[in-house]
Amino acid sequence: MRCFYRIVFITIGFINFSAFGQEPDKENEDPLSYYEKRAREDAEYEQSLASQHVEDEELFWKDQKAYEKNLKKRDKKAYKAYMKGKEAAYKEHQDSCDSSCHHSHYYHHYTSFYYYEERRPYRSPYRNANIRLRMSSLNVGVGF
Repeated sequence: MRCFYRIVFITIGFINFSAFGQEPDKENEDPLSYYEKRAREDAEYEQSLASQHVEDEELFWKDQKAYEKNLKKRDKKAYKAYMKGKEAAYKEHQDSCDSSCHHSHYYHHYTSFYYYEERRPYRSPYRNANIRLRMSSLNVGVGF
């Protein structure tokens, strides 16, 4: 009888070892691919978001911006991977988005950032027009 229990115990142990030994380790998973995958999941959720209350939706988008800001502070490489994944997901959706998609003002405002090539806000060039005339006894300066 003891021999039977040993055989069952060994068999169960072998089955557990072989079943769990084939799963990929999540610890060895590339963190950048995790953030890209997470970004795609977030983008899909944002595209399907249809909130009845404007306040709830505004709060959601503020939280989303805060998450991205904290991620950028914590890990710049992860932030870049996250933004790359988001950009790809939004561009894919933009190709298939038509009048059947009913996105809110907040969605369009937030995602317009991803639809343009330049990610930095436009800043006008620094204008400094100074005219200086120097004579031996007279100094004239005009500035804007």
